Amino acid sequence: MWTHKPWQGRFLPHPLPPGERLRSYATWCNAVEGNTTFYATPARDSVESWARQTGPDFRFVVKLPRSITHERRLTGADEELRSFLEAIEPLGPRAHALWVQLPGSFAPSDLGTLAGFLRGLPGSHRYAVEVRHRAFFDEPRSARLLEQVLAGVGAEWIPFDTVALFQSPPASDAEREAWTKKPRLPRRSHALTDRPIIRYIGRDDPARTAEGWRHWVGAVTEWLREGRSPTVFIHTPDNAEALMLARRFHDEVRARLPELEPLPEPEPAEPPTLF
Repeated sequence: MWTHKPWQGRFLPHPLPPGERLRSYATWCNAVEGNTTFYATPARDSVESWARQTGPDFRFVVKLPRSITHERRLTGADEELRSFLEAIEPLGPRAHALWVQLPGSFAPSDLGTLAGFLRGLPGSHRYAVEVRHRAFFDEPRSARLLEQVLAGVGAEWIPFDTVALFQSPPASDAEREAWTKKPRLPRRSHALTDRPIIRYIGRDDPARTAEGWRHWVGAVTEWLREGRSPTVFIHTPDNAEALMLARRFHDEVRARLPELEPLPEPEPAEPPTLF
């Protein structure tokens, strides 16, 4: 996301060489979703650049390649997994969690496969799983079975909250496209570990996005009071205001929990002038 065009020159300085863009983004937010790794395992030198541009406390939630999760469906992917783990090794402690996003067809009947896959992963990383099959949300027994599988290896369940997105008909081209691609699932907000991860998508109207995240402001505040360390990703269909919205969400949590550390001061998009 740190190369998102609508942010260049508005929130982030432009032009910036590729080796500086993530560093600039990291002055706005202290975590990022690694979505690009879903489409291809990154080159190791690219990952080394990501590490150089961020501090050791910066959080990457890095998605496993689709060749592992969608094409091979967690079976017979040892070589792909080995290559991926070697590529992201330079992140070190910045690899907050490895994100196993499963296709909508991955059903409760596949939980044995998931359990075997998770048990075979190295203990050097933490893992978080995102499921999209409706049964995990509608059937209490299926939800319990999934939670048991995850608890067995200390993995988290990542909810993708799309409730606000589907609350009323789309009002922009980006929202209409999101309606065709995003899963329509009930909200789930039960943390399994001390490091819950939330993915939330609102609307292209910032006010409606903020209205839709009220539940999460309360949940995240309570998790912090319990000693957990949540990571929250704020999206909108076009993501044009996502940087500002992420900081606004953090401010709303901090208003309830003043001891929460502020986010870093953003790097100005334009150099200061005398006039």
